[in-house]
Amino acid sequence: MSEIEVPRPLPWLQSRWQELVRLAESGRLPHALLISGAHGIGKQSLAEALVARTLCASPGEVACGHCHACHMLASGYHPDLLRVAPEEGKRQIRIGPIREVNGFVAQTAQQGGYRVIVISPAEAMNVSASNALLKSLEEPGGRTLFILLADIPSRLLPTIRSRCQQWRLAVPAESECRAWLAERLGGEEEVHFWFRASGGLPLRALELAEPESRALRQQLLDTFEALVRGAEPVAEAARLERQSIDAILWYGIAWLEDLIRLGLSGDTRELRNPDLLVLYRQAVKNARVRDWFRLLDYAREQRRLLAEGGNPNPQLVLEAWLVRWSTLLRS
Repeated sequence: MSEIEVPRPLPWLQSRWQELVRLAESGRLPHALLISGAHGIGKQSLAEALVARTLCASPGEVACGHCHACHMLASGYHPDLLRVAPEEGKRQIRIGPIREVNGFVAQTAQQGGYRVIVISPAEAMNVSASNALLKSLEEPGGRTLFILLADIPSRLLPTIRSRCQQWRLAVPAESECRAWLAERLGGEEEVHFWFRASGGLPLRALELAEPESRALRQQLLDTFEALVRGAEPVAEAARLERQSIDAILWYGIAWLEDLIRLGLSGDTRELRNPDLLVLYRQAVKNARVRDWFRLLDYAREQRRLLAEGGNPNPQLVLEAWLVRWSTLLRS
């Protein structure tokens, strides 16, 4: 068979990958891994490399790329691989797909190797689904590998977390991903700016640098400058109506964290968005740091509720959030 390109971990995850390979080669790979880290750190690349290597008939450091199993995986179907994610248009993983997992685990691997189950995002499982998964996690049978991916593992039931070996991926240094980002973003200046704005998350940096994201960032900056000048927050929210509320809140949270850093220390060196310094100084001058902390808590909670489907009206969330910003900017 011809050789195909196989999944590999991203460069800054290479040391964690070597740990996984050593565990696999020594027969000490656990039956369940919980791989966690912020969105944009590259969890999926580590998982896909592990899936390919685990199903491969003759793996080396990575999957071989030429066996039948590798070709099946590359085609988009492998009988010993089951992926679980929320249904299209849904935010939660319900009990139905997890019942399929339990049936899958009870079967013999068709290729005579491992059965692999990937659940992503694992924190999307509702309580019923999580409880249904426990039995399989407790008694998975031989040669079974669960890979759970989570941005925020604390949202998983403690009983799920306790049955997995937890792998937390740390934010990389800029030097570890500079070359990779430079290939995709261009010059050093672009790399440094977007890496910093992303909070050290390389894939998030790429997302932020996309034209649509740049346009939203500028629109939000214009919105907050308008609020400082006395603009009506509900009217400003209407101008943002077609934008993603999750992205808007993400930017707002990042800016609030910057603002609070500046308010507590006065040090501009740790700011993720130094180009917003004029706005930050205006905000720090107009309200107390504890008030910005309250707004940060509100934004995080609303983003969590939206992610879990707990708030049916995103536009009302946006309006309420901008009203709170406006009040503080003018106080």
